[in-house]
Amino acid sequence: MESVESGQKGRIHAFDVIRGFSVISMVLFHFCYDLKFIAGLRLGFFASPFIDVWRATISWTFVFIAGCMFSYSRNNFKRSLKYLAVALLIFVVTTLARVDIPINFGIIFCMGACTLTCFVLDRVGVHVKGNLISIIMAICFLLCLHVPSGYFGNFGLALRLPHQLYDCGWLSWAGFPSPTFSSGDYYPLIPFVFLYLSGAAFSACHHNAGYATWFEKLHCSPLEFVGRHALAIYVFHQPVLLLLTMLFIQ
Repeated sequence: MESVESGQKGRIHAFDVIRGFSVISMVLFHFCYDLKFIAGLRLGFFASPFIDVWRATISWTFVFIAGCMFSYSRNNFKRSLKYLAVALLIFVVTTLARVDIPINFGIIFCMGACTLTCFVLDRVGVHVKGNLISIIMAICFLLCLHVPSGYFGNFGLALRLPHQLYDCGWLSWAGFPSPTFSSGDYYPLIPFVFLYLSGAAFSACHHNAGYATWFEKLHCSPLEFVGRHALAIYVFHQPVLLLLTMLFIQ
């Protein structure tokens, strides 16, 4: 959720454009959620599987692009701490507000934890780079997608994981939520660290070599502006939406 600068090519505006589009999509998604589940409006279209697909297009894009930013950040350790501090603030505020289920280990926590993990891997000499590694990480993400639900696998393969991982109650942040765990926005380290690493590997491969011409020339000033201020919009958009939602409560 930060601006992108390339020492070789200048700013890669395409990342800001894609992120900006996803931010707008996120705001619309949350507004629909508030109207249906808080104001009680009947939004027939806002139901599974549509909302599951819509949510994935937003959050998966955020995490992948956050991974892409790893190669461009001047200080990834500081970047991870900023994400985690904001995540803690969001948890405290949503817990005190009691408007909905508190956000515990949400998308901002996810990006902070993934950035910190990638930073540690980089420091110990494990460098993720290349299109092949990016694809492998993406496959790992899909295979681990249902780990928070208790099993490993996808595409017809399902391996039940030991229940002890979930019963201990201390591994919800990692992707093994306890039976009593709840969160209004849950994005644990597993499986999303693999999606983050996929973005990091993709970006590291193209950081110096360059991206496709159409990608480097992609511009849209309004979306770029939104994309450059994604974190601030994420933090402040929900209170604004809640105020608007109050107008629809009968």
